[in-house]
Amino acid sequence: QVQLVESGGGLVQPGGSLRVSCAASGSFFSIRDMGWYRQAPGKQRELVAGISIGGSTNYADSVKGRFAISRDNTKNTVYLQMNSLRPEDTAVYYCNAQIKRYSYSSAAASYWGQGTQVTVSS
Repeated sequence: QVQLVESGGGLVQPGGSLRVSCAASGSFFSIRDMGWYRQAPGKQRELVAGISIGGSTNYADSVKGRFAISRDNTKNTVYLQMNSLRPEDTAVYYCNAQIKRYSYSSAAASYWGQGTQVTVSS
């Protein structure tokens, strides 16, 4: 069984910083792409940032220059460093990972974490 466990959310003032982490555990062969999504009340879940197994990154326009995604493949962990936070960044942040369970798997399956709340408010 594969689990993604997020940590690091919380309450922060506008202009502040926060780092969220997501660690994958369980039995699997490899992790391919990883990413962070967020969902604000009444809105659809949206991609915030993604990172490939080789380290290539992509970001939503709304967070470019403020957020940075990184990963530690030795720890099966992905991070999202969030700087210059704004009230509109308030949302539940979800980790996603594309994971191959077995070496003979033809494709990776998508796994989600349980979500961590990030609230930006004075």
